[in-house]
Amino acid sequence: MDKKIKRIVLEHSDQIVQMWMDNVSELKDENYTTNIGDELYENTNREFVNVIFKSIQNQGSSEEVERFSEKIINLGWPLSYITDGLQIFRRVTVDYILTNTEDMDTEAIKVAFQSVDDWIEPIIRQLVNEYTGNWENIVSLQRVALQELSAPLIPVMDGITIMPLIGTIDTERAKLIMENLLQGTINHNSEVVLIDITGVPVVDTMVAHHIIQAAEAVHLIGAKCILVGIRPEIAQTIVNLGIDLSDFSTKSSLKKGFTSALEITNRKVVPLEGQAKEEKLRHILSSARGE
Repeated sequence: MDKKIKRIVLEHSDQIVQMWMDNVSELKDENYTTNIGDELYENTNREFVNVIFKSIQNQGSSEEVERFSEKIINLGWPLSYITDGLQIFRRVTVDYILTNTEDMDTEAIKVAFQSVDDWIEPIIRQLVNEYTGNWENIVSLQRVALQELSAPLIPVMDGITIMPLIGTIDTERAKLIMENLLQGTINHNSEVVLIDITGVPVVDTMVAHHIIQAAEAVHLIGAKCILVGIRPEIAQTIVNLGIDLSDFSTKSSLKKGFTSALEITNRKVVPLEGQAKEEKLRHILSSARGE
């Protein structure tokens, strides 16, 4: 009976495909693919149903399934596109069998349902496994790339480096910050390290603790750490939490921190001769006006 049902499905694949396409097209207007172009959506659906039929014929290779799952991920489509599409295929296939096969008793109907389930379940498992595996691989690569960019140490001048921090700092990222900070301080032979937290939205007890640890570690290897980017709301939070930063130099802006770093390294910003004359003239005019 299973061979007979399989033969019916394959011989009438065009009709089943059209039924499936009509049902799947309704999903486009309801949820996750509303912004997809009609041509791309139809072509992808046809590729999807071809993968299904090749699997039913036992000709679908794992490479084809993997290639299709990669395509869905690259398009940014969710896993529900695959699961919904397969469930619709199950429904329209059973409906077609029941409608176009005469003299089906209860046992024959049961066999028809079981046969379709036996075709669909392996495809669901394979596609879902391939999709999740590819997605986990992409996420892993993105996480590595993000970590490489999340705590850079930038040398701006001999003996002075800056670490700009952006975003939330958790325990895992704090560990990366510490490693990059210490290794970079040694590699760049830094005398002063500026940790800029302008882009850190929240500084709580845990974040402050990690920053203090980083500053102390820098001090232990012979460099001085200046914490810059202390916004008023962060200063208030630090005071309210009772966090003691008195042992560390803090500045409200990177500019002020860099000026302090120059002083620590026995340097300063000196204007060019023309600029110096202009500054002196402005000062004289301001004094004359009583400003």
